[in-house]
Amino acid sequence: MESVDHIVIGAGSAGCVVANRLSADPAKRVLVIENGGSDRDIRVKVPAGILAMYGRPRFDYGFVGTPQPELNNRRIPVNRGKLLGGSSSMNSMLYIRGAREDYDEWRDLGCEGWAWSDVLPVFKDLERNRIGQDPAIHGTQGELFVDRPKDPNPVCEDFIAAGGTIGLPRNTDFNGPSQFGLGVYDVTQNNGIRFSAYNAFLEPVRNRPNLVIWTGTEVSRLVITDGRVTGVEVLRKGQPVTVSCRGEVVLSAGAIGTPVILMASGIGPGGALQTQGITVARDLPGVGQNLRDHVDGMITVRSNSTRTLGISLRNAGKLMAAPFSFAAARKGLLSTNYVVAGGFARTRHAGDLPDVQFHFVPGYRSHRGRLVEWGHGFAIHTCVLRPKSIGEIRLVRQGERLTTEIDHRFFSDPQDARVLVEGIKIARSIFAAQPMASLKGREILPGPDVRTDDEILAYLRAEALTVYHPVGTAKMGRDPMAVIDPVTMKVHGIEGLRVADASVMPTLIGGNTNAPSMMIGEKCARAIRKAA
Repeated sequence: MESVDHIVIGAGSAGCVVANRLSADPAKRVLVIENGGSDRDIRVKVPAGILAMYGRPRFDYGFVGTPQPELNNRRIPVNRGKLLGGSSSMNSMLYIRGAREDYDEWRDLGCEGWAWSDVLPVFKDLERNRIGQDPAIHGTQGELFVDRPKDPNPVCEDFIAAGGTIGLPRNTDFNGPSQFGLGVYDVTQNNGIRFSAYNAFLEPVRNRPNLVIWTGTEVSRLVITDGRVTGVEVLRKGQPVTVSCRGEVVLSAGAIGTPVILMASGIGPGGALQTQGITVARDLPGVGQNLRDHVDGMITVRSNSTRTLGISLRNAGKLMAAPFSFAAARKGLLSTNYVVAGGFARTRHAGDLPDVQFHFVPGYRSHRGRLVEWGHGFAIHTCVLRPKSIGEIRLVRQGERLTTEIDHRFFSDPQDARVLVEGIKIARSIFAAQPMASLKGREILPGPDVRTDDEILAYLRAEALTVYHPVGTAKMGRDPMAVIDPVTMKVHGIEGLRVADASVMPTLIGGNTNAPSMMIGEKCARAIRKAA
């Protein structure tokens, strides 16, 4: 292939936005490189299909972390989307921006241009809100459809009402003035169908003559000449290919993929790279460091109530009708994204902001890790919103290959464990309140015998996972561990290379990371256009 003006590596939440904006200039030839394949699959489009995607190589990288000493040396699954749209094509479709204070903290950490007053207009420009929420903080003309779930399970209302009895008010907009309280989450859907970053930003423009999209193409390394990225080496259809870039490469491979590509190209901690036999192009000690993620604990409850989702003889009629209900009106069992409701709460360890988030499931979550279980029930995931534990991503040579090690170091800061124990207790109090109590649930995990703080902590060490929000591994800033310039989004000390994805976040925002990643992509594209 002849030289192109821009290469965007990764067609995920941020990369799709970047590719859209850069290819809007017909004079610029843009190549998008995506390791995964097409999103044309019913499991991607139908909300309930998320259960059939996790762990499947067709959709999921299926990373597994290193043994975690504070979690009984368990290796934690790290599911990440491997298809057009990236993780926005296999997530739960929740539209959450994070709190105003998260972005003001970024500003205070040396990331000028990233305060709430700076990013809110960008969020609004991307959003096409279909709910009629406050136009002062929501956009209606953007490409990203934001809507309500089409057919929320009625038990979600029981959950919200029960929260009200323990001091958690109903919240009708988690992207409004306050996240505090419980409610039904906004979702990125268009008429009940998943609406990923690819659907919003890349699919509508993929026929532009100056835009080329390569799927099934793995990036081996960046080509660096005299301190400037001049191209990319890839494996395409099993063959090595080098693509030259006249302008700039934008790395949008995510919080795992981006630091891996940087380090494989010689950009990262110099001593560690040399140890693995990698020639150092730029010694940046922060690459792969600062890994943050939301550690999560689950409560799962059995109930005989057929008001909850489940597989049973009594529910056979709904199960058989599900395809027809969805086709006719986007209703029924196939319309659910499972975590329809949830919210934010403050434990006794919190300051002014909530420190835990709930994802409520109006159906039984298997206590054995199965895709489905016979019967009915409900569950709740509780995660630590702003964890203090910080991990890293490493490259390790095994023979001729470089392998990725993902080390979250969950609970390495004991405050995270204390917060999650308290969060589990709040979640239990919601389930114990009316009208949830009327469902007569029987707790399976942690189980009725797990009561004290020590017992809850022991359960979390044995069972806690992540809700898949890794960030921070190529953070913005001006300090010695910063990798990215916050104004230009260029990699410090390297020309012709910018990064736009969740890896640039200096801290983890309080909430889901899909919408913020799109905002980051837009900010990067604007920086490139401004410099042109």
